[in-house]
Amino acid sequence: MGKRKLQRFAETETFGNVFSYDCALRGKWNTAYFQNANPIVLELGCGRGEYTVNMGQKVPEENFIGVDVKGARLWRGAKTAFEEGMKNVAFLRVRIETIENFFAPGEVSGIWITFPDPQPQVSRAKKRLTAPRFLNHYHRILAPGGNIHLKTDSSQLYDFTLEMVEHYGLNLHTHTSDLYGDAGLADPFLAIQTKYESVYLSQGKKINYIRFSIPGYYQPVDWKAAHREWSEKQQVSAL
Repeated sequence: MGKRKLQRFAETETFGNVFSYDCALRGKWNTAYFQNANPIVLELGCGRGEYTVNMGQKVPEENFIGVDVKGARLWRGAKTAFEEGMKNVAFLRVRIETIENFFAPGEVSGIWITFPDPQPQVSRAKKRLTAPRFLNHYHRILAPGGNIHLKTDSSQLYDFTLEMVEHYGLNLHTHTSDLYGDAGLADPFLAIQTKYESVYLSQGKKINYIRFSIPGYYQPVDWKAAHREWSEKQQVSAL
């Protein structure tokens, strides 16, 4: 590991707004950390934390937690939030598949997934953040009616997510394959652009966006079996 990364890891330990696997705030984020009853919104795969910080700045009456396993990247957002005294922003350095260890049922009001790795290979589709494995986790930690937002430059991930929404009977609220060309969408968070998003736009790429929610009657699925079934269909369709 490079010296710069080690320095950033060490510095994040001094901020007080970054938590890791020893975090014991499950079910107590509002009372023990934020010290308010405001809604909690997650950004999953938050990278540098730009989106998390910007959401916290735009809506101070809500709480925001950026989640990513790479601590050296979290450093930037955590440092900004700490230096600006943002009491409504925190970061959690854990793997997303362990998210239920850190949030109690219904503790989260909304989830943003911004430009995640699209995992383009069929064999890695189970790692896509809108795959059944992750939908199961989201269902358990989201409050009833909590929305899941996906922003991505990947048309493959966009189409896959729409397929998951339809297949599992989820509630599709809105979607577009050209976010900035669709004047009908209004959300204070949609105009936020990460560094990578700005690069994508400069390259002429379209940004895809989906907002959906998981109904109360949703039954968590055997995600391994679901992945095998989906993969087999892809192989047949490729013939």
